[in-house]
Amino acid sequence: MPREKVRVLIVDDSASVRQILQTILNDDPDIEVMATASDPFVAAKRLQDEIPDVMILDLEMPRMDGMTFLRKIMAQRPIPVIICSSLTEEGSNVMFEAFEAGAVDIVPKPKIDTRLALLECSTRLREAVKSAARARVRPRAERRAIEKKLTADAIIPPPVQGRVRPTTERIVCIGASTGGTEALNDVLEMLPPHCPPIVIVQHMPAGFTAAFAKRLDGVCQIRVKEAEDGEPVLPGCAYIAPGARHMLLQRIGLRYQIAIKDGPPVSRHRPSVDVLFRSAAQHAGANALGVIMTGMGDDGARGMLEMRKLGASTRAQDEESCVVFGMPKEAIAHGGVEKVVSLHHIPREIMLWYQVGHAAVAG
Repeated sequence: MPREKVRVLIVDDSASVRQILQTILNDDPDIEVMATASDPFVAAKRLQDEIPDVMILDLEMPRMDGMTFLRKIMAQRPIPVIICSSLTEEGSNVMFEAFEAGAVDIVPKPKIDTRLALLECSTRLREAVKSAARARVRPRAERRAIEKKLTADAIIPPPVQGRVRPTTERIVCIGASTGGTEALNDVLEMLPPHCPPIVIVQHMPAGFTAAFAKRLDGVCQIRVKEAEDGEPVLPGCAYIAPGARHMLLQRIGLRYQIAIKDGPPVSRHRPSVDVLFRSAAQHAGANALGVIMTGMGDDGARGMLEMRKLGASTRAQDEESCVVFGMPKEAIAHGGVEKVVSLHHIPREIMLWYQVGHAAVAG
């Protein structure tokens, strides 16, 4: 029996862009563009008759902007949405607003040479559609208000961390992909200032990770920053791997430090979760906790197994709370996962693991 095609609705006010996207997607035997719409009102009428598997949505459109339409869709009839817009180009906060509103992926659309740019990223676009079709989307509840940190907290760490030799024997390594931006927000905002150091690989293009880290830093009790080559890893701080570069953990004496390296994609990704996890296995061993979260593919599965073989504790996000249960599923299948937990329990797991380790050292 032939596999059903992924049905796509394209919403963009540019007729030429709609045609390019339709051609790119229909060239894939597993994808079918069921309809196109020039604005959200036309799309809404179409949705009354048929619900697509995936919607590709522009943000700049007449009568109603795409962000407003996205929020309405996710509140009333959630479907996987990919944003394709020039507003999401490098460094834009719009990208994070779209993820927060419920988008599962974003494909930037340059304002110049749009046709050529879209054709060049045709493989990326098709993969994004297939991944989005497997995403688990839910109605978006309004995020509770979170008091921002004082400016001094964002710039200067507490004196106890900066003036005494930090305890960095234990470290947390996290890997995530599709759905990870919001999932990481949920985890990091719940961690207290005295949490262990955390190094994170989130699959993201170059130019976006600094803005992503800054956004998280504004709502979390801990400090969140884009990782830099050679910097020490300190408690109460999370480090995001820069886009399009690999991040590794190194150990200098009693301290960990970060190494940022170029190189080919590993497990089809750069930064790669496998690269981070392997380095953690080599340099932290039983002093590391590996956490693999929502995402498509198998990046991190082999690295997590290596961590576990060398004594690390490991956790995987459960299927129910994942947007895409790909990376955790593969890590479980490889035998690298010690325990499966829901998204909302991950902060607690991190702190329990950290506290047990301190108690063991003290004892």
